[in-house]
Amino acid sequence: MNDVRELLGRAVEGAGKPAFSAGAVYAKAARIRRRRRVAASAAVLVVVAAGAFTLPRTGGDEDPAHTSVASAGPSASPTTSAPAPASAKAERLAALLPADVGEIEEVSLLALIKNATPEQARTTYLGPLDGQYAFRKDGGVGYLLLTLMDREALERKMGRPADPAEDLCARIGQEPARDDCVREVLPDGRTLTTWHDSMDYSGDDNVGWGPELVGRLAQSDGSQFLVRSSTGFEGSGTLGPLLPEPPLSRQQLKKLLTGPEVLPKG
Repeated sequence: MNDVRELLGRAVEGAGKPAFSAGAVYAKAARIRRRRRVAASAAVLVVVAAGAFTLPRTGGDEDPAHTSVASAGPSASPTTSAPAPASAKAERLAALLPADVGEIEEVSLLALIKNATPEQARTTYLGPLDGQYAFRKDGGVGYLLLTLMDREALERKMGRPADPAEDLCARIGQEPARDDCVREVLPDGRTLTTWHDSMDYSGDDNVGWGPELVGRLAQSDGSQFLVRSSTGFEGSGTLGPLLPEPPLSRQQLKKLLTGPEVLPKG
């Protein structure tokens, strides 16, 4: 796997091409089912978002797998099952996004994929909106994984000093180049890098992930926001078919990551 799994085992990272079609995504899903199980483990998948082999506790003790909230607006998609109690974080996230992204649920991938208990899935996040979310739309289910990692945690994970100016689009050694990689230095000096990842990796979990849009926002203090906007997964614990494209676009990710709502107070 690349740095997405290198961080959310690679940690908020991987996705395919600059544009997706439903046919291409489902064809890839079929290939995935035949020849691979997703990279690393469910814990590793979480690490892209958390930078550690643990998943966040979400949904409460009675239902660690998910809690849901419908995105406001006339175009929000109805849930296909009885709604769980809405989580405050899912509500806050939905308020920042367009209504047409669908219904948003806060989930625990470790609970979904590995049937982990709330205690096993518990972790601590730095950002107020950090977590894992399912996006239900038009019968499909995608995911958004968002995590803020401080400089110390990043350096432990990477095994080297963090460099806020590092060019993630540059190819290093034999490492494959990131697909459709865009690096943007923002007016405040932070650097946002986004790319697509096909997620066509071999692994030992009985799940297959679809294409993703990955993002990293490097901040001047060495911390980074890590994000995965995933078309979903198939296999053990799935909540539904893949989406034809990632739930959040590049511009939507940029707007979310650069807004004050994702930053810790103080």
